[in-house]
Amino acid sequence: MSLTIAAHVVGWHGWTGRPKDAQRDVSDGPMDVKTACGLDGGSSVSQDSLGTLVLGEAERALIARRSRVGLFRALASQAFTGMLVVLGAWGIAGKDAGLSALIGAAAYFVPNALFALRLLLGYLGPKRPGSLAFFWGEFLKLLTVAGVVILVAWRWGGWLDWLAFLLGLLGVMKGYVVLLALRRLP
Repeated sequence: MSLTIAAHVVGWHGWTGRPKDAQRDVSDGPMDVKTACGLDGGSSVSQDSLGTLVLGEAERALIARRSRVGLFRALASQAFTGMLVVLGAWGIAGKDAGLSALIGAAAYFVPNALFALRLLLGYLGPKRPGSLAFFWGEFLKLLTVAGVVILVAWRWGGWLDWLAFLLGLLGVMKGYVVLLALRRLP
């Protein structure tokens, strides 16, 4: 599995590039490869003569597991924040606002969940997805979201509560903030 994909998938949109315990000032000098990857104690991580990172099977399995857990956590937090916005809109402004918020939340959550499923299925296959597959998938996901927003505006623009719709959309998009608040980012 590509380390680039693992880096993007582990934290979905909020990965900092370093594990929590490796957060440090860059003026400290170069960091050990094992520390930078969050792999310590008996690992078989090494560098070849060109300085390329070489991972053993145990490290690959650990990164793959962290990736899967990170995807599920991100989806769960997005679903949680989306439902909070839907229930808040329903309670404050009524049924139409709640339904508008639900449509907005689904407009981002469904393509995002399908993209996450595609990434998970890629890890189960014999060949791991590359970074190009990740970026094309992200591009198609965002294109789908834009298409759904345009379709909703065209089809139901008359009765849709736009504020609730946009809050539902943004609530799901920023669902990882829940993980940040709980310090649960992988």
